[in-house]
Parts: sequence; structure tokens; C-alpha cells
Amino acid sequence: MGISELRQLDTPMVEGEDQRARFEQALTDCAGLSEKDLSLARIVGRYCDASLDRILMAEDLATQDDLLRAHARQFRSRTLQKQDLKTLPFRDMGLPPQDMLKHAMFPLTDQDQKPALACGDIEGLQCIQDRLAIDPQTSRILPATRNDVQNRIVSLFKDALTDAAAKRVALHESSRSWADRRGLRIAVAMGVMTLIIAAAFWAPTATFCAFMLWAAFTLIVSATLKASAFVASLVAPTSQERRAEGEGRQPLPKVSILVPLFRETEIAHALVARLSQLTYPKCLLDVVLVLEEEDETTQATLAAIDLPPWMRAIVVPDGQPRTKPRAMNYALDFCEGEIIGVFDAEDAPDPDQITTIARRFQQAPSNVACLQGVLDHYNARQNWLSRCFTIEYASWFRLILPGMARLGFAIPLGGTTLYFRREALEELGAWDAHNVTEDADLGFRLARHGYETEMIKTVTQEEANCRPWAWIKQRSRWLKGYMTTYLVHMRRPGVLYRQLGRWKFWGFQAHFISALSQFLLAPFLWSFWLVVFGLPHPLQGVVSPTVLTLFASLFLSIELLNITIHASSVSGPRHRHLMLWAPTMHFYTPLGAIAAYKALYELIFKPFYWDKTAHGLSLGKETTDRSDDATHLARIELEASHKGL
Repeated sequence: MGISELRQLDTPMVEGEDQRARFEQALTDCAGLSEKDLSLARIVGRYCDASLDRILMAEDLATQDDLLRAHARQFRSRTLQKQDLKTLPFRDMGLPPQDMLKHAMFPLTDQDQKPALACGDIEGLQCIQDRLAIDPQTSRILPATRNDVQNRIVSLFKDALTDAAAKRVALHESSRSWADRRGLRIAVAMGVMTLIIAAAFWAPTATFCAFMLWAAFTLIVSATLKASAFVASLVAPTSQERRAEGEGRQPLPKVSILVPLFRETEIAHALVARLSQLTYPKCLLDVVLVLEEEDETTQATLAAIDLPPWMRAIVVPDGQPRTKPRAMNYALDFCEGEIIGVFDAEDAPDPDQITTIARRFQQAPSNVACLQGVLDHYNARQNWLSRCFTIEYASWFRLILPGMARLGFAIPLGGTTLYFRREALEELGAWDAHNVTEDADLGFRLARHGYETEMIKTVTQEEANCRPWAWIKQRSRWLKGYMTTYLVHMRRPGVLYRQLGRWKFWGFQAHFISALSQFLLAPFLWSFWLVVFGLPHPLQGVVSPTVLTLFASLFLSIELLNITIHASSVSGPRHRHLMLWAPTMHFYTPLGAIAAYKALYELIFKPFYWDKTAHGLSLGKETTDRSDDATHLARIELEASHKGL
């Protein structure tokens, strides 16, 4: 609820103790603010954990200049401009640059050689005043814009901040130690390849049988995990059905959303339009568009857009590795919220998504550090590949992941529509800058440190990759990251076992080993189609026809299980038309096998290479997933997708 709504209600004024009389009087003088609007802003503050500054700016009742002048009067000081910050010397008070960024505080020496504090967040003074040993009532506080203060901090500590972004995660939990072991990786890979070739040459049948048995074993493990998760997702209650006491009574918290962008000029305007549909109070919303320093085209595109006051761009200094997690690590310290969310460039979240997330965090136990939403696609009808991708996502996010979570397994995260308690995220070092599936890695690091992830029924629509080579590039990055995540967490299996516990440890093994094996060994399983069609099989004469028939029956049974899960996942009103396409998912799998071999090659030779996903491929295409609740933005139909759950 905003001030305009309260005006319509003719809300009576509320009188109470006011320790900020000087500031409010200054606001009246500088911004021409009426006493009624000021009182209404205080009422909004009871429901929103936002400063008076943010409320007034969000309601367009005061400009940033008005607020700076009012704060200057409050502290009987003056405002600082960008040039002032550049010329006044920094005063070292032992505060890490990350903390200065977070609180937008910059200690300096004023023109009369007296100590002063440039402050871009007056409300945040109380969070840091004890560490700086200052008293806001007596110290010289010089108000400035948050952006100017943070830019000045970056200009002094750019190298340190850039280096820290690549090394936030502890070394023993990161893959960055691989950077100096290229020769060892190649030697090990060549050794393993030599052994396989030698075995295939000297004992081809035995080698084929070994691979076939392992493929069949992991197929059974994978099917058991899927079936269990499928059943659990259908019968277990959701977290939102367990209503906590005091729901909706606490003020809503401030939420920061990180949106990493790299060469996204095609969809920048659509992105801003989609995020503008969010209904969360804008005084509590902090959307950070994360740009790479070398990406001048996207910077220029955003510079030409009149961004709302709750949306801003942060430029990440060029460095290595050039990955999404490194960019998010850098931008994290610029965020203002106590909840940190992540969106991708092409995302279209449910309008009420952040309110749902904020309320769930208020209800959930403190060890629930992450909420993962449902991902869906808005271009499902574009072609066969986008249809299959949509079916795959529906199976994963609506059935398998919720089922795994309800069974008590640790789950890999999905890369977007993720929300974290900031305190927990910072405790773990945020994202591994060297892991190209930082989301999957972080999901298991959270579990290792005693935190839980919940699936929540709020939907974000994004663009299904609808071109084969683009799909393979994206999937190969995901699979390479899966390989990396497994190897990093298995450095010390005993420690992993103690941290996760027996159930989650074996769930981790079942998920990663079966997923990777199924992609890499898929051709061995496909060979059973020869048996189904009565054609000669490589194992014919080695094993009995009965055994071959059993294997083929197992293969077909699991294919039927997969079809059942796929069809069930799209049986809701929104995607019901995709049920007939579920049997074709078998022909979708070979693309994953190609991606797996590409991933394996890159794991050895280019482990940190980020093969960027192309976005905007569906712009200008007509989609037919429409409803009465659809909103047309940038030639894309966006539907209130929660109605199809």
C-alpha cells in the first residue's frame, strides 16, 4: 500500500514520538511536503521496512536533491557532490571496502582537516556507527548520493574488490585451485582414455559389457529417484500449506534482485518492462542490473533507458574468470536488501512473486536460507525443441525437485528465481566464481553447512532455448558445471558424509552419478532398440536371449515411466497441449549426449569457460499461450502463470 491509496482512505493522522523532527521539518521546507503526506509516509513505514527517504522517492513526493538538502540541515552540514568526493582525501578507519560499499559510507578528511563521513545511506548509520566509533549527533556527517559514494570507493579499491569477487568462496570449497593444474588434468584424461582404448582393443566384449552394466545400473538408480520424487511431489503437502502464526504482521523487508546481463541489447527494454510489473512496494525493491566492463553496447542501451529509482546498473571491472557468479559476487556488496534474489535477462516473474517470497521467509525457520521458484517458458509453442524444453522444465521444477526436497534430499538450485537470506549467503562466500553452474554448487554448499532450500509455488517465465546448437552450448555448460560440482564436493568424501549425513550423501551420489552417466553412456542404452526391433545386438551370443529381453524390457519400462512423468508435469491448463509431445522426449535426449561430450572436453581443456546462452531468440515470434490475464510486453505474451499450477 502506498501513500496515494492511503489518501483515498482519508486515513487519520497518527501522532507519536518523533525523534527526527529536524529532518522532517527540513523535508517540509526543501520538498514542500505537507504534514498529511509526511504522516502517511510514516504509516507506510509501519508495513514496509523502508526508510522515509525511500518511501518519499518511491511515491514521487521528494527528489534525491530534496532529501540530501534535508539531511544536510538535519546534521547541520552540507551535501557532497561527485567532484567533492574525488578531491577530499580518504581517511583509513580499518573498514573493509566491502563494508563501505554495503553501507555506502566513506571516511574522509574535510576541507578544514577535520574527520568527516560521506554518507549515502543515512538510515544505515546505526548499523555501522559502533564499528566506526562515531556519534551521528556530534560527528560531521556529509550526505551524498549512494551511487557517488560507492563509485568513489570503487575508484580507490577496484583491484581489491575485483580480486575478492573471484575468491569469496573458501579455497577448499571452490574449483579455482584447478587454474594451475591444466597439465595434470590433461595427463589424467589421456591416461584414462589410453586405458579405455587398450581395454576395448584387448577385450572389446568385456569392455562393452562393463559400460553396459554401469549404464543399466545408473538407469535403475535414476528411475528409482525420479519415481520416488514423482510420488512424493503428488502426495506430500507443500510448505505454503503449513501456515505460520503471525503471517503478514511483520513489516515487509527490503529485497535486492541481481540481474546479470552480458550482450543483452536485444531484450534490455523488455526486461525493464517485465520487472516493472512487480507489485512489491517499490520503496523496498532494489533491482541491480549487473554489467560487464567490456560490454559497452549493453551499457549504452541501458543508459538510453530512463530507469526507475529502484533500478540501477553496476559495472563489474574486467577480470578472470569472466563468469556470471564472479559478476554477482562483485555486485552483492552494492545491494541494499536483506533478501537477495537472482533473475536472468529474459525472465518474466509473477507480479506478486517477491511478496510471496518475503512472507515465506518471515514464516520459515532461520535455517531455511533459500527459496527456489518454478521456472517455465513463454515460447513453448515456437518449435519442437522449445516444446521439449518446456516439458523438461515442467518435470524438473514442478515434480522432481519438489519431490526430492520433500524426501529430505539436498537439491541443486536452478540459476534464476532464487532467493537467499543475505546473512547465510555471505557466510558461505556467495557463489563460486569459477564454477559455471554456480547454482547447483551453492545448493549443496548450503546443505553442507546446515541450511535448507524450499521449493515455492511462484512462477518465472523465461525463454526456452529453441535452436539446436544454442541448446547444446547451454546444456554443455550445465553438464560441465555438474561435473565440476561433483569433483569439488568429493575432494574429501568423509567430510562431505559427515556434513550432509547418510541420507543426503547418498542422494547426492545418486543424483550426480546417474545424471552424468546417463548422458555419457546413452548410446549403450539406445542399443536396446535393436532388441526391441528384432535386430542383432552386440551382446547377442555373450548373454542369453532371456537376459537381453530383460534388459530391453527394463529400458522400455523406464521410458514409459519418463513419459508418464513428462505428461503429468504438463497436465495443467497452461501446457496441456504439450501432453501429446511427451513421447517425443526420447528423441530430445541425443542432444544431451552431444552436450555431455562437449562438456567433458571443456572440463579438461577449458573448465572455466562460460559458453554464453543466446537470448532474445523468440522476440518477434507469435506465441499462442494466452489467457485473459496475459500482459503483452515487447511482443511477448506474458501470462499469470500461477493459474496453470
